[in-house]
Amino acid sequence: MAESYDIPIRVRYAETDRMGLLHHANYFIYFEMGRTELLRQRGVSYREIEDAGFLLVIVEIGCKFRKPARYDDLLSLRTTVQRVTHVKIVHRYELFRDGELLAEGQSTLACVDREGRPRQLPPELRGGDDRPNPS
Repeated sequence: MAESYDIPIRVRYAETDRMGLLHHANYFIYFEMGRTELLRQRGVSYREIEDAGFLLVIVEIGCKFRKPARYDDLLSLRTTVQRVTHVKIVHRYELFRDGELLAEGQSTLACVDREGRPRQLPPELRGGDDRPNPS
């Protein structure tokens, strides 16, 4: 099971502000793309998890901006599973341009049922022996 996965992202014009910089809200969209592709790399999709009645909701998210990304930059987003508990997954994100760190973030997702009650993560998200250490 992959614990880290990199995806390429090209900054589109519509994602920038009047200064030609990647708008801060789009970093969180990129983080979601990273989580989705990391999960897909594990052989499962968010759709399959949701269809089985497991919903993953953001309970905390943050980003530290170091340098701006600009229109047409080719970026690389590394998404890493940092911690897994019975009901939560913590991801770390690092966004690079040509190997230079532009932003780093972290999010915590909690697993809930359709009524919003906490629920144990499905087995395909809990992992096995290769699961990140929860300490």
